Amino acid sequence: MSLRDEIEATLRAWDAYETGRGSVAVIDFDCAPTTTDTEPAANRLAVHRRLTELRARATEAGADRLTTRLTADLAYLGALLGQHPHLNDYVQATQGCPAAGWQDGYITHRGDQARQALTALGIQWGPDTVRDLNAVEGPIETDDAPDAIRQAAADYETAVRQVTGSTAPFELNVEMTEVDAYWAYWLDGAGDRIRLRLNLRRASFTKVAARQFALHEVLGHGLQGASWSARAAAEDVPWVRLMSVHAPQQVLLEGLAQALPLFVAPDDELLVTRTRFDHYNQLVRAELHTALNQGASIAELADHARFRMPWITEAAIADLLTDRGANPQLRSYQWAYPAGLDWFANLAQADQPTRTTVLQAAYQDPLTPNDLTALWPEGPAIGGQGH
Repeated sequence: MSLRDEIEATLRAWDAYETGRGSVAVIDFDCAPTTTDTEPAANRLAVHRRLTELRARATEAGADRLTTRLTADLAYLGALLGQHPHLNDYVQATQGCPAAGWQDGYITHRGDQARQALTALGIQWGPDTVRDLNAVEGPIETDDAPDAIRQAAADYETAVRQVTGSTAPFELNVEMTEVDAYWAYWLDGAGDRIRLRLNLRRASFTKVAARQFALHEVLGHGLQGASWSARAAAEDVPWVRLMSVHAPQQVLLEGLAQALPLFVAPDDELLVTRTRFDHYNQLVRAELHTALNQGASIAELADHARFRMPWITEAAIADLLTDRGANPQLRSYQWAYPAGLDWFANLAQADQPTRTTVLQAAYQDPLTPNDLTALWPEGPAIGGQGH
């Protein structure tokens, strides 16, 4: 058994242990599905010991991709075991980029862009911004959402395949669920089978949201996972074929998925406005993420959230802070959203050859932030320029 396969066997056993006890899954997308039953690991400490041994072997072998992945796994597992490292160290180990954050002037600039786009639609900046934007986007009934997302995915599929070069097939299953979690839409899968879950507690359904999440979940995450799976089936790839949200491919996944409208639908005013609005919101969430972990008081954080995002509710602020401060998975994973979206939003303004190179590479391999930087050295620092 190769070192990569030993790592995958260990991750499968860890995943079986976590899911068996009702905890969050370790594996988010399986690019090498198997029908073999997995024996759950004995406990988290046993998994930690095994991953430590595997990382030492990967380091000795000079297998940088495997070492990077094991570093992320050990950092996340350490957090599950009670460690609470400095945010920058934790995000660097898991997401593969620093939690430097963005300067106030840059966040304000992105806010001005979002405000101008909203104004062009007749929407004012204030407590009712989200409500008014949803109204302009065209609300749809919950029961109509799955068909609307499927139709939007079909409408955009050719365009996404053209810019990414992917020919991988996939099979989509859409499910309705209702869980107390931060996410409104979640995609996972194995091989060419992808599952999109719609969380009725969080999701609001509009015509624009259907287009946005067809691009984000189905043609972003889903087609990417299916594309990586197709490559892994055709050749002996050097990377771990089990994707986890605490690992450094997540900046690519969340960044490109959020920014896809800028590449394939730049003339869709409503969709681009939503993307610019989300970009600003993600940068503000990153501000709160870093400030919370630097010791800012809850009152200060809540005031800043309301100042930057006057439409945000108290419940949303409370969930945002809880996720980024107390949840080991989300303290890492949530940083992928601002870090990834900001980099890819800037990439959308780069020259066509650079855009093509990055997007096609992104559907071939689970690229890390270092890989992305190597493909576009002139791009902005992933994770921010620092305060």
